[in-house]
Amino acid sequence: MIFKEIQKFKQPWVWVLLIGTGLITIGVFGFGIYRQIFQGIKFGNHPMNDRGLIIGFCLVLLLNISLFLLFGLSKLTTVIDKIGIEYRFFPFHSSPRLIYWDMIEKYMVIKYDPLKDYGGWGIKYSKHVKAYTLSGDKGLLLYLKSGKRILIGTQKDLELMNFLSKIK
Repeated sequence: MIFKEIQKFKQPWVWVLLIGTGLITIGVFGFGIYRQIFQGIKFGNHPMNDRGLIIGFCLVLLLNISLFLLFGLSKLTTVIDKIGIEYRFFPFHSSPRLIYWDMIEKYMVIKYDPLKDYGGWGIKYSKHVKAYTLSGDKGLLLYLKSGKRILIGTQKDLELMNFLSKIK
C-alpha cells in the first residue's frame, strides 16, 4: 500500500508574473540594443556603453530563463508507505528525505494560510515549522519526536487522510 503525489507550481498568477516581467525586462534591454547599436541613438539619460548594454541584456535574459526553469522544473514529490514518509523538493533536494514512522510523534492533515502562516509557497520557515509547499492551502503536518515540525503540502488531502487512516 502506497500513497504518492507529485505537485508542481500551478498558480496562473505566478506564470503571468514570470512571463510579464520577463517580457518587459528583455524587451527594454532588447529595445535599448536596437536603438543604441543598430540605430546609433544613445539609450537612456545616462547610457551604458555598447558592451555594458549587451552584457546587461545577456544577464537579464539568463536571469529570466533561470527563473522560468526554476519554477517550471520545481516539483514536490511525496511517497508514504509502511516504512515512513518520503519527500523531495526538486531541485533543492538532491535526494529524497525519509522520515520513519517511529520518528513521528503525531501527524494531521490541516488547512493553513500560505501567505499569512509562511509568507507564500516554496520552502518556508516559520517560528517552529519548516514547510514544503507548491500550491494550495492543505498539508500534512508532522510533529517529530525531536521537537521539529514539518509541513508537506498536498493537493490530495481527502485521499491522503483516507490512506493514513488505513496505514496506521
